[in-house]
Amino acid sequence: MRALARRIHLWLGLSLGGLFALIGVTGSILVFYVDLDDALRPEIKLSGSAAPPCWEHVLATARATYPDKTGPWRFEVTDRGGDIPARYYAPRERAGRDFAPMMVWFSADGARVLRRDYWGDYAVTWIYDLHHRLLLQSTGAKILGWSGIVMLLLLVSGLVAWWPRSGALGKALRVKRNASPIRKLYDAHKVVGLASVGLLLLLTATGILLAMPKESAAVLTPALGAASASPAISASRPFRPQVRISVDRAAAVARQALPDARLVWIETPAVDHGAYRLRMRADGDPSARFPHSFVWVAADSGRVLAITNAREANPHDQLLNWLHPLHDGSAGGLPGRLLVLLAGLAPGHLLIVGVLRWRLRRGKVAGEAPVQPRLRELGNGRRRGASL
Repeated sequence: MRALARRIHLWLGLSLGGLFALIGVTGSILVFYVDLDDALRPEIKLSGSAAPPCWEHVLATARATYPDKTGPWRFEVTDRGGDIPARYYAPRERAGRDFAPMMVWFSADGARVLRRDYWGDYAVTWIYDLHHRLLLQSTGAKILGWSGIVMLLLLVSGLVAWWPRSGALGKALRVKRNASPIRKLYDAHKVVGLASVGLLLLLTATGILLAMPKESAAVLTPALGAASASPAISASRPFRPQVRISVDRAAAVARQALPDARLVWIETPAVDHGAYRLRMRADGDPSARFPHSFVWVAADSGRVLAITNAREANPHDQLLNWLHPLHDGSAGGLPGRLLVLLAGLAPGHLLIVGVLRWRLRRGKVAGEAPVQPRLRELGNGRRRGASL
């Protein structure tokens, strides 16, 4: 069994190790992708404002600046004040792409557009698409999902190949200082692998579930029951634009509907149809930026149409709510994010060290001279050439 595990681990590492390393490095970058994007564009970072913005004014600026964007807008409600991030989903100029919203940043008072970009056209979102979909849209997500299952086998086979016999744990964990190059590379591979394997298993499993939601639902439903369906709120609900309630009133209605929750995102209706959808974070929700409580408010009357409270989620929904916060480490706050960042660098280290050790072992089997004597011989030759 141990020999079979070693062989499986070797060939999976040589075939999928590069993909695993790429996903790990890009995932490490994405742990702080919002902060990184802010650092790359410091000119739009304004000082915080004590007064919250007038959301109706922000929407008016969005409609006036982009009159062809008559659909829903989403505004992010941040605690830091300053610029206001917003998204317009499915712009016509990006038709044919699975996910390519127009990203806009408004000034703190909502009167000016500070920046406009499209998802995937600037650095951090390009890396995001590379990490989540290999820049291949839904096809890339499928590739990553199925590859993730093989990566789980890669991790488990490495653990089985190392697993010590009874009573030999101390010997298996020992790191030899004055050892051969092959042994030093083995110890470097072993230490990093053992230190990261638990977190890598978690990150890989959550990544698979995120990449393949339909397949994941088919597996989870028999064990946890079906996930809750979204409320049947028609996106085509018509209303007269002149009777639409303000964005600020809709936000106030949502706060009254869930008084213990914090408003995080505001989705407006389209110009003449739809409803407000307000995303809230209730206590205990694992995700700070994309929480799982919602309030739908009628655009013309201000009536609450439906509420989804994350605190009342069934087991299937609770697992789904935890997937992304576990995958990016945000569920653990700053320490959790730092751990995920370090874990994402581990596959690259394991690949490099593993390939070096494999090449050394192949050299020895083929009868090549050991590395250190060859280096000394090369150095002596250089010195003789210099003396001539």
